[in-house]
Amino acid sequence: MTLARQHPIQVVAHRGASEEAPEHTLSAYKKAIEDGADALECDVRLTADGHLVCVHDRRINRTSNGRGAVSALELAELAALDFGAWKNRDESPDWEYGPGDPEDTSVLTLERLLELVADAGRRVELAVETKHPTRWAGQVEERLLVLLKRFGLDAPESAAESPVRVMSFSARSLHRVRAASPNLPTVYLLQFISPRLRDGRLPAGVRIAGPSMRIVRSHPAYIERLKRAGHQVHVWTVNEPEDVDLCVELGIDAIITNRPRAVLRQLGR
Repeated sequence: MTLARQHPIQVVAHRGASEEAPEHTLSAYKKAIEDGADALECDVRLTADGHLVCVHDRRINRTSNGRGAVSALELAELAALDFGAWKNRDESPDWEYGPGDPEDTSVLTLERLLELVADAGRRVELAVETKHPTRWAGQVEERLLVLLKRFGLDAPESAAESPVRVMSFSARSLHRVRAASPNLPTVYLLQFISPRLRDGRLPAGVRIAGPSMRIVRSHPAYIERLKRAGHQVHVWTVNEPEDVDLCVELGIDAIITNRPRAVLRQLGR
């Protein structure tokens, strides 16, 4: 018998409601907010002229009608491209790509996403993943903190109150964030379990583990070790109903999913 949870599992929209709309576009994030997601997840990269944009891959070939590395292109060059049309071509026959607002499928800056969250009319949290390695190294975290400061989000009273958290597979990236902003929560993303951290430890100062769903399925005992060590666990990417059930069973704190509406429905919310 599972004990009643004190807090509901947080449902986090992975790159927005990315099953239904093109990932990382304004339209995917608007949909996620509309669907009731508790939080939004985005990946950030730095353009050649120093803007943080929400793009997962190092190159834009997969998700736009352009080519090249984000770090080698300026924001104006990216803004001239279409980041939406590929969706109905490759993935989602349900995605209606029509003559809507061009901003909805243009490249999305982190600044614009922060504005969307600020105007949501309810608390919507934001999980920002810094992508490494990159030619810009520490400048990514530096620019991120400058932008969060502009929105009054860089120095929360406590980690628990912060609507923003920073995630990365790079422990060094998280260390930079914590050194500059000790109360901003950080999430250490895990693709596999390194022998050094097998006992449930995380890099110094990190309180949230971000294991893949594959780790959760293969090593449920590791999840229990993380919880025993006092860490929260945020799992990616959880799309299948049986995976959602497993996360509930293991007491996972946040589910990062491409299908926020379906997961909320499954959780009875």
